[in-house]
Amino acid sequence: MVSTIKPSAATTSATDAGTSTARKLVIFVAILILVAAVVAVTLLRSGRDKVTVQTVRAARQDIAAVVTASGEITPKTYADISPNNVGQITDLYVQEGDRVHKGELLAKLWNVQQAAQVAGMQASIKTGQANLQAQEAAVGTAQANLASSTALLAQATQNWQRSQALYKDQLLARSDYQSQEAAYKTAVAQVQVSQAALKQSQAQVASQQAQIQQAQSNLRSASDALTRTEFTSPLDGIVTYLPVHVGDTVVMGIQNSPGSVLMRVADMSVVTAEVQVDETDIANVKVGQPATITIDAFGDTVFPAHVTEVGDTAILRSTGAAATSATGSDAQQAKDFKVVVQLDAPPADIRPGLSCTAKITTATAHNAVVVPLQSVVEREPSQLNPPKNGAPAITSAASSLASKETPVQGVFIVDAKTGTAVFAPAATGVTGIDHVQILSGVKAGDEVVSGPYSQLRDLANHAAVKVDNSTAATGTIPTTN
Repeated sequence: MVSTIKPSAATTSATDAGTSTARKLVIFVAILILVAAVVAVTLLRSGRDKVTVQTVRAARQDIAAVVTASGEITPKTYADISPNNVGQITDLYVQEGDRVHKGELLAKLWNVQQAAQVAGMQASIKTGQANLQAQEAAVGTAQANLASSTALLAQATQNWQRSQALYKDQLLARSDYQSQEAAYKTAVAQVQVSQAALKQSQAQVASQQAQIQQAQSNLRSASDALTRTEFTSPLDGIVTYLPVHVGDTVVMGIQNSPGSVLMRVADMSVVTAEVQVDETDIANVKVGQPATITIDAFGDTVFPAHVTEVGDTAILRSTGAAATSATGSDAQQAKDFKVVVQLDAPPADIRPGLSCTAKITTATAHNAVVVPLQSVVEREPSQLNPPKNGAPAITSAASSLASKETPVQGVFIVDAKTGTAVFAPAATGVTGIDHVQILSGVKAGDEVVSGPYSQLRDLANHAAVKVDNSTAATGTIPTTN
């Protein structure tokens, strides 16, 4: 007979207790996992509804609007020395880079014929002057003869009048009377001859003077022809361009064909920079505005300057021609305007033609509230309403383009209490290189959304944001003196 052994009641109770504890532990772990999952999903959804942005603090600082343009160094005053006739260079007295003074002889052309003509005219004048002296002496002799004849006439007249009275009283013989009459008539004729001789001598003097004047005119003409073969400096300066050599033949300009250029003399005491300013900036450039010049040949050295001339004629950027004559597609090309900037203290060894860059300060504001340029955006009035529950935190760019509303300019300011970006309409002032002055709507210290552009471009008003400046260069605007 087989006997069966049954477990005791105590053993059964212990087994049931262990099973219940394990079950409770499993349930507790499951609950923890479920709670963690709910929290994770909640946090994920909360983070997904926030827009990650970068911010800066609006700060007070000086700001300046600057127009940048490139060009080259040019002298304010210069002269191109060109011939007025055809000739061969026989002498060059200067080299490129030499300093010259006004009136200094620079070069000569072949001038044997012109010099001979000048010498001939000078000899002719000397001969005429000698003849004039002789004619003037003849005039003096004629005047003396006239005076003598006049005196004789006066004496003959007295004798004749006395003879008439004596002859009337029959106190003078007829022969004596006739002799006195003949002497009187002879004296009258002699005076007439002397007067004619004087007039003739005076006429000869006038003729000789006219001949001398004509010879002097011919001499001036010959001298002018000679001076056209000798070139002197019209000003104090530096020879900055000398493309010719002794023996070269140069020609004068004819109608639209330019002639040869012997050299260029530039007054480098007053140096300017001719730069090309874009048509979008030219309205802000005015005469007298301060500027700075950097010259490629002088590295990073900055030279103070000021605007002295603003051009009125647009210049095609592609060709450099005046836009007034442009037609068709040329009229639609980008245009520049010439602006002349004078250096206040140019270096002694500066040369024309050096490439340079001008930075013209067109406006300034002191102790102004400024924000980065990219912080200023535009929104339509309909986009400024707070988003409803479930509405996206990003606006639709397509709907903005299709709308005909007048956009409002402003910035997004982060509200620390609500964690949202609130659009604040703002009036702007001076625009600098990368910052802009805010005239109203923003106070110094406000936390302004500055990027990234992909988020800022379509950021909705009152959108929940998360600030992350870990990739930003700085969280505030650097203050400059």
